[in-house]
Amino acid sequence: MRGLLLNRRLLGFVAIVGGLLAVAMWPGAIAVDMASASRGRLTVTIDEEGITRVRDRFVVSSPLTGRVLRIELEPGDAIKRGQPVARVRAEVPPLLDERARQEAQAAVESARAALGRAKADEQRARASLDQMQRELTRIRELANHRVVSPQELEAREADARVAEASLNAAVFSAQAAGADLQRAIARLNPATPEATGRVIVVNSPADGVVLKRLRESESLVPAGQPLLEIGDPRRLEIVADVLSTEAVRIVPGARAFIEHWGGDETLEAKVRRVEPAGFTKVSALGVEEQRVNVVLDFVNPSAAWSALGDAYRVEVRIVVWEATDVLKVPTSVLFREGRDWAAYTVKDGRAHRTHVEVGRQTGQEAEVTSGLVESDRVVVHPPDTLTDNARVTERSVRTSR
Repeated sequence: MRGLLLNRRLLGFVAIVGGLLAVAMWPGAIAVDMASASRGRLTVTIDEEGITRVRDRFVVSSPLTGRVLRIELEPGDAIKRGQPVARVRAEVPPLLDERARQEAQAAVESARAALGRAKADEQRARASLDQMQRELTRIRELANHRVVSPQELEAREADARVAEASLNAAVFSAQAAGADLQRAIARLNPATPEATGRVIVVNSPADGVVLKRLRESESLVPAGQPLLEIGDPRRLEIVADVLSTEAVRIVPGARAFIEHWGGDETLEAKVRRVEPAGFTKVSALGVEEQRVNVVLDFVNPSAAWSALGDAYRVEVRIVVWEATDVLKVPTSVLFREGRDWAAYTVKDGRAHRTHVEVGRQTGQEAEVTSGLVESDRVVVHPPDTLTDNARVTERSVRTSR
């Protein structure tokens, strides 16, 4: 009797231990983050960095080779159209060395001889024309008395016209030879400082402010050297370079948002032009990319972005598609299953792998065209250990006090 009671106690103990082991080995619920499929607005944008620039920029250059005097204007100074902004003084040409001087002297002698020859040709042509005109007068008198034939008169008239043309050519040749002589003399005898030291005043071509001062101190500059950049900072535009594969999705008139420009509010803009030609740009990773400039205009009043200036950095979000009633989920709930998209839906505390069809996507949200309905609970960032029909529980969010 005592042995039977001992066996029963032993069996009960083994059953209790087995039950505890079974409970300990039983798979528990996986704690996950969850979200709900919802309907609302979905906006697809192309996000790029952009810079501001003055729409009408004027570059003031030196009109001649000379010495630009010190420019007193500072960047930001307001100026009016026609106001003097720079002064350039013509400089004395450099002196010739002995060899160059001899060559210039020889050029002068050659030009003087060519001028004498041209004038002699002019005198010969003039004398020939006078002789032809006198001869033509006699022939006309004889023709009036029918002593010579009309054909003879026409031949003499043609000879007179040829002689007149030869005289004109000789006159032009003499003028050209005279100009060559003056050029040779000018090279041999440079102008004096009194003749070349006059100051040329350069005026502003438009109202605005000085954007950049490219030359400050007095220095020698060639003709066409940029001195100042002038523009109106109230006429700003934005230029963003986007990938050519994304530029084809942008149309003029598209809405855009300007963020992270330094102000508290998000600014609105509108695409004015997508440039027709692209360019190659090397990315930070060293990859060559084909990019296209997109030009945008501000929509907000100028008072909202008056703190911006030329060449300021901004972030541009250009809208390429948007809808107000879209079934959407966070993109973090989606994962690839072969070539299809899938997500884990949660029903009755268990996760079920569900195939979904995805439409438009942004960086944070995705449009769901089939596979889910509104208010479906889905797993966010599903872990690799999560399997179909596994028990899950929503992870509680701790808040710091």
